[in-house]
Amino acid sequence: MARRIALIGSSGGNLYNMGGKDPVNLIDEVVRQASAAQIEVSDVLFIAAKASMDQVKPDTPAAIYVLEDGTPKVAFEGPLEQVNEKAKEMDADIAKKISAGEIDGLFLVSCDPDGVNRESLKAAAEQHLVVVGTGGTSMAKAQSMGITVISVSGTTGTTNRTRAIAGISALAKHWGLKYRPVIGKASAPGAASGSPWQRVNFRGIMMASLPGFIAMALTLAIGKIPGLGVFSTIFDTMIAALPVIVAAVAAKQVSGMDEVAIVAGVVAGTLSAKGGIIGGIIGGVLAGILVPYLLTLSLNWRFPATTANIVAGGISGLASGLVVYFLIAPLALWAGNGIRTLIDTLVGLNSVLAGAVAGLLIWPAIMGGVYHAAILPIVLLEMEKTGSSFLGAIDMTGLVMVSAGITLANVLYPRTKDEATVALPGFMVNVGFGTFVEAAYPFMFSDRLVFGGALLSAALSGAFVGAFNVRGTAYVPSIVAPAMSNNPIGFLVSMLVAMGSAFLLTLAANKRARMRQRS
Repeated sequence: MARRIALIGSSGGNLYNMGGKDPVNLIDEVVRQASAAQIEVSDVLFIAAKASMDQVKPDTPAAIYVLEDGTPKVAFEGPLEQVNEKAKEMDADIAKKISAGEIDGLFLVSCDPDGVNRESLKAAAEQHLVVVGTGGTSMAKAQSMGITVISVSGTTGTTNRTRAIAGISALAKHWGLKYRPVIGKASAPGAASGSPWQRVNFRGIMMASLPGFIAMALTLAIGKIPGLGVFSTIFDTMIAALPVIVAAVAAKQVSGMDEVAIVAGVVAGTLSAKGGIIGGIIGGVLAGILVPYLLTLSLNWRFPATTANIVAGGISGLASGLVVYFLIAPLALWAGNGIRTLIDTLVGLNSVLAGAVAGLLIWPAIMGGVYHAAILPIVLLEMEKTGSSFLGAIDMTGLVMVSAGITLANVLYPRTKDEATVALPGFMVNVGFGTFVEAAYPFMFSDRLVFGGALLSAALSGAFVGAFNVRGTAYVPSIVAPAMSNNPIGFLVSMLVAMGSAFLLTLAANKRARMRQRS
């Protein structure tokens, strides 16, 4: 028979700012970790106030959360004074279950031994239940009642997840149960199982880090405005911060943890900065691998949760960062420079041909899944040094503007009226946000002429990008993209060529299709 525990407590004082104000997440974390140890959370009595318990008043809004079918639910809400009275009645019911032997242990979170939770804790002491929990003052009072406490920790420096892992680890060890902490969100593919190595995804790291690169490119554009030259210094600062950004993202994704992994990633990224974004990614990945390992190891050694958090976040980041700093950074920097040099060399040999070939191949690349796996990382590597990219310019002209031209043609002269409705949102997003090239897929796949026109337009615009030696980026509004490039006029012309060519060729294809329908 599975061991059964009850989760009892409140959103707390200091705990309120450490996850207590999110009761659903707090309860879910305990339930998930308990389930991994084959422990059933049979009862929940959690009082969530709208303010820290250190500052509450009798009329402070509050609610009682219970567990129904494994899901946290609000059972009662109102002023804190009324909520506490109702909670006492519910606590008495839990006390009866404890006395009847239906509960084997307690998970306490900033409980109230002198008031609301007195009856259940008194019953726990009489039945010699094992108890784990957090909240220094409340746990001390619980121990003074004769309760068998096997794990206690403060809340400082911890999260809902690490507290849940710490408590369930202690219970599992006490009862001799096999337990492996559940890492990541249950809804995330592969997050609830597998090792951190299986969560290493360079494409995902790059995609999640993209906003940081766009922010850097924006500082470059602003710095070109007369009188705002100070942004040139800010641009340099942003470039130096990129390894830290990718490291923090990598550590969080790979570890499956939350704040503790972000801290580890920032520490690792800071020390990995000399290796560029490749060094930052490597440092972040190593930190992400170490975080859950050191957290589990610390808890197995019976470190308090706060200390385990410090070890997992601080030591993981420091160790990973030092490895990159002393051993990997030169190689990572060489690799990044090598990729940029290769692109510059190819463009230098024949820029028009290089642009045309890149434009011609970029649609097959995105349709075949190569874009996000290979091209986008290269774009970001190019942007790391200058804030703009040759392939980034090809992305904007060959994909975004071609898609905008195709969708615009289907807004103004569609084959059927329904297609205009489908095309309009795609056109607006492409022009307004520099993304959603997939909006052109329905028209490209349904007409070979449109598909061929897209390839031709992308190649043509790519040739213009090469001729003007443009460096730019996508993922920004089309009206600001030229200002973020090294050649605003050349980029604008290349974008208009792409959109105009795709528009006219799609218009011709649609006219041909209409004539066939009539005949």
